[in-house]
Amino acid sequence: MVPVGPPVYGLSNEARNLHWLLTNLVDEVPGVISVAVVSSDGLLLLSSDPEETAAAGRPLQPVQGQDGPKGSSADLATIVSGLGSLTQGAAHLMDGGSVKQTMVAMEQGSLFVMSISDGSLLGVHAAPKCDMTVVAYHMALFVGRAGHVLTPELRSELRKSVESTP
Repeated sequence: MVPVGPPVYGLSNEARNLHWLLTNLVDEVPGVISVAVVSSDGLLLLSSDPEETAAAGRPLQPVQGQDGPKGSSADLATIVSGLGSLTQGAAHLMDGGSVKQTMVAMEQGSLFVMSISDGSLLGVHAAPKCDMTVVAYHMALFVGRAGHVLTPELRSELRKSVESTP
């Protein structure tokens, strides 16, 4: 299996494991269009950018009639970061505690944002007919597995790998 996103050569075991978890999420959950992991300061750490996936030689299996955000994973990361910030602000104003998950249902798809323990966010853009409970379940698995390894050092390594991708 070829990894999703930037090449994993030369990355630490933890970084390769996160790439594998992301690939697993994309491959195993029907209806997932694109995925992004964003740091607490809004920087893209991991993505399932369809163009990067195709460049890596992995055959694309797009959802019929669906595309990711218009500018690729960078746009999804921006949307996830903005939505995360907005919901955190709303939760603060409403004395609601921390935000665990946000879901936006649209006519042509869904957007899920889930908090990771270090303040990072996992964002998933899914097809309109996806099973939302399955998407949320697999996101929770990813967050549970990834949350404890997203150290500042690993976030820095992932950010550098994203920046070095042509």
